[in-house]
Amino acid sequence: MLRTISPGWAAYLLALTGLLGACLGSFFNCAAWRHVRGESALRGRSRCPACGHVLTPLELIPLVSYFLQRGHCRACGAPLSRRYPATEGLLALVFISLLARFGPTAACLQWMGLACALFYLSLVDMETMELPDGPMIAAAVWFLALSPLFPDPWGRLRAGAVGAVAIGGGVLLVALVMDKVLGRDSLGGGDIKLLALTGLYLGWVGNLLLLIVACLVGLPLALRKGRGVAFPFGPAIALAAWPVALCGQPVIEWYLGLL
Repeated sequence: MLRTISPGWAAYLLALTGLLGACLGSFFNCAAWRHVRGESALRGRSRCPACGHVLTPLELIPLVSYFLQRGHCRACGAPLSRRYPATEGLLALVFISLLARFGPTAACLQWMGLACALFYLSLVDMETMELPDGPMIAAAVWFLALSPLFPDPWGRLRAGAVGAVAIGGGVLLVALVMDKVLGRDSLGGGDIKLLALTGLYLGWVGNLLLLIVACLVGLPLALRKGRGVAFPFGPAIALAAWPVALCGQPVIEWYLGLL
């Protein structure tokens, strides 16, 4: 999509989008950290988790500040978590890839909104093994709000509803059966709701592909945790959504062409 504009403008848009992704990565990382600890995401200045030093604007530049400070707090010298540059860089990369794939379109905005919700949910899930409803509701509202910008919005809504119910409902039924067989919870309710959300965006075929990729992504983590030990599946779903959003449709068309 960016091939239709000059290389200079394309580079400018990619850089600006990467900066936006890094800034949002920093914000949602902070918001998730505060949520886990029962703090407000919108109140209070950012601070060092070790000494409480309130960060200055120069200490809040995504990616840059961490490396300029060599990964340590300027006030107390305590090491800063690598989670900061990792999350900022990851969402920046996700945003850049989405713009490169879809260009400055409603589809790009759609996926960026979902990426923010999945990013936040993954960070919370990794610490608490829970997926809060708020970000999922916000992502669903975002999908509905952008629907009029797409051709055939009603058809898009129908496909999204089928994707949410078919895969989310199907996984729910499988989970209920497995709960009876194993005598314990096999899949959290939050994971099922998250699959319903991704089905809204991907439709049932795309969401089925996402589920397959998520299982492959989550398998190493499950093996590492050990048999019978619960692990957060939300990050696997979120990570799988990235390649499926970028190239899921060509893969599906290629597979169907083989039948």
